[in-house]
Amino acid sequence: MERSSVSMQDVARAAGVSPQTVSRVANGSNAVRPETRQRVEAAMERLGYRPNYAARALKHGQFRNIGVVLFHMTTFGNARILNGIVEAAEDDGYATTLVTIGHGHVRTLQAIAERMKQLPVDGVIVVLEERIADFDDFEPPKELPFVLVNESAANHCPTIDADQYGCSTAIVDYLLSKGHKTVYHITGPSASQAARSRARGWHEALEQFGVPIPPTYVGDWGADSGYQAGLALAHEADCTAIYAANDQMAYGAILGLKAAGKRVPEDVSVIGVDDSLSEIVPRLNLTTMRMKFEEIGREAYSMVRRICDGERVPVGVKTVIPTELIERSSVRELNG
Repeated sequence: MERSSVSMQDVARAAGVSPQTVSRVANGSNAVRPETRQRVEAAMERLGYRPNYAARALKHGQFRNIGVVLFHMTTFGNARILNGIVEAAEDDGYATTLVTIGHGHVRTLQAIAERMKQLPVDGVIVVLEERIADFDDFEPPKELPFVLVNESAANHCPTIDADQYGCSTAIVDYLLSKGHKTVYHITGPSASQAARSRARGWHEALEQFGVPIPPTYVGDWGADSGYQAGLALAHEADCTAIYAANDQMAYGAILGLKAAGKRVPEDVSVIGVDDSLSEIVPRLNLTTMRMKFEEIGREAYSMVRRICDGERVPVGVKTVIPTELIERSSVRELNG
């Protein structure tokens, strides 16, 4: 059955309930038993029914609502990107609908599109932290614009992200300019696109400068993994500079170095990425490369809104939001 021809009565017959019950489910009413709600929602999905929020759409010509899809809500970057989207939407008189695609869900853009077509949204912003199976083959629905927050440019959707690669090359240049002979790197998890791009930028920058490339230490974004790396790196004789792929690991590395008897920055300089600890750790001395996550969120919102209004936004290229070096006191210049 064509989705456009599916009515509330069709769903009611398929689920064995009244049209009023289908209406209550579609409008989010709590006056429906959980098992009945599940049966109605299953019928909606099976038939391809999209609730008709006619009154709202009639009033505005649109739903005036943007969908946001996240894999994780708790990471610093995702939370700040979401905040940027929500604030920009509020300023524009729009609402946001948040959907999380966690463990147990099919993680494909097509599955996300099918899920979002069931909701009253005019466009969708998807924050992709990991490579997704149908990234290259996905074709967004013509009636539902998509914008991706993603490290790689997509050939089918506008794409935006921070300069993950460029922040690493800038960090390496900065540390080598301070007289360090090489830079050790604590990476994020291998599944993370951002972590891989930061590691690639670090490696290729060292190659370009023609300096020794030390082995990497793999972390998981958490401070404990940075601490363990710091303990190990304290015993590397040529380690005078450490670049950690985020601030939590960088701060953990500082504590690990100190626990092993090293001073920061007198013996070892440490730099992180994201500036996520500035409002958490008092008297923070960590030098970092700030990621402008909220600006990413605001610009992603602007992109999807422009598409909703009929404007063409380029695909196949990535809008890059530059990073900013924040110098504190965890890096020192070597003498001679």
